[in-house]
Amino acid sequence: MNQVFLSLGSNIGNRLENIKEAITLLVSHPEINLIKESSIYETEPFGYTEQSDFLNMVINISTGLTPLQLLEYIQDIEGRLGRTREIHWGPRTIDIDILLIDDKIIKNKKLQVPHPYITKRLFVLVPLIEIYEGNIPGESLAINDLINRLEEKEGVIKLWEI
Repeated sequence: MNQVFLSLGSNIGNRLENIKEAITLLVSHPEINLIKESSIYETEPFGYTEQSDFLNMVINISTGLTPLQLLEYIQDIEGRLGRTREIHWGPRTIDIDILLIDDKIIKNKKLQVPHPYITKRLFVLVPLIEIYEGNIPGESLAINDLINRLEEKEGVIKLWEI
């Protein structure tokens, strides 16, 4: 079984329900088990900024799926929840990114692990450090150091109160 960390985000419709439904669909697969969830954070959009704020979190799952099988299943869930890909980094009902798979480094046309932007996004690093104690494969800096390096360069990230 692979230990996998996924980032989930939503900024269209009922953001919290979108994230909850995505998690429900993920763990409905017989080869996926939920291990841990981070807190939920409200964040300003990244890249394309003319859109609503996001809710973001990170979850830890274990899975017997191969990385590409997992990616395919994630993309199916995004489609089922109404995800469209019209604007790069644009609004979305749900966005699920594979951040880490064990200590693997994967680089091919369909998938890059660790996620190529993992070290540049507070909305990923802050919830990730809540539930992951290791270093990012291929990175020389610890996650705390990566967060400190980014704190003044990115938008507001705050714990979201339900």
